[in-house]
Amino acid sequence: MIERESSDGILTLRLAHGKANALDQELCEAIRRELDGAAAADDVRAVILTGKGSIFSAGVDLVRLSQGGAIYAAPFVTALEALIRTEFLFPKPLVAAANGHAIAGGAIMVFAADARLMSGGHIGVAEMLVGVPFPPIALEVVRFAIPQPHLQLMVYQGRTVDPELAHAIGIIDRVVVQQGLPSAAHALATHLAAIPPDVFRMTKLQIRAPFVRNADTITTGDVRAAWTAPETHERIRAYVEKTFGKKN
Repeated sequence: MIERESSDGILTLRLAHGKANALDQELCEAIRRELDGAAAADDVRAVILTGKGSIFSAGVDLVRLSQGGAIYAAPFVTALEALIRTEFLFPKPLVAAANGHAIAGGAIMVFAADARLMSGGHIGVAEMLVGVPFPPIALEVVRFAIPQPHLQLMVYQGRTVDPELAHAIGIIDRVVVQQGLPSAAHALATHLAAIPPDVFRMTKLQIRAPFVRNADTITTGDVRAAWTAPETHERIRAYVEKTFGKKN
């Protein structure tokens, strides 16, 4: 599910969960556990989050979500929110090395990082096309990462863009060829890890705390109710069938 590799205090977490690294409850919980462990480990100075294969993460496993109904959706949303919050507030440098498509929840994982590299595919938040609302912490990460002139267009239209355009509008930091992605991510993580840890942690918290406070002011009851509602799962099934030609 997650491959681990450590070198010179830089921990690489490589998603290896099916073809698309789709986010289900188990993967969300596994990534969060890895980040919690890395935060507490004295020998980890920084973390790289990347994917195996040609896709970083296609986002939420929509087929499983629609098939699982409310019984699955409720704990899944809890796990998803916990993952996003843990990543966004991770106290050490975190580099996202997107090796391919980063869609919806996959894009949010990239957006939550301190530095964002991308080698191919497309990136964007498609939640409104699917017909599901953003958990408050997820939308705050999106607001943090997407420059204001592009925010509403990308969110409302579910727009996805290639790495070059993503770099041009400021949602990723650098486009890197596929072969050079691991070394570029390691070099950047090493550079960030050279900052005194307490200074990095305190500064990062000051930058991000206002977005977390905004998320915490929003009542999540309506959002959670929407994720578990039968009509939402019907919309998801229709989206999957229209987009991928799959009935479920």
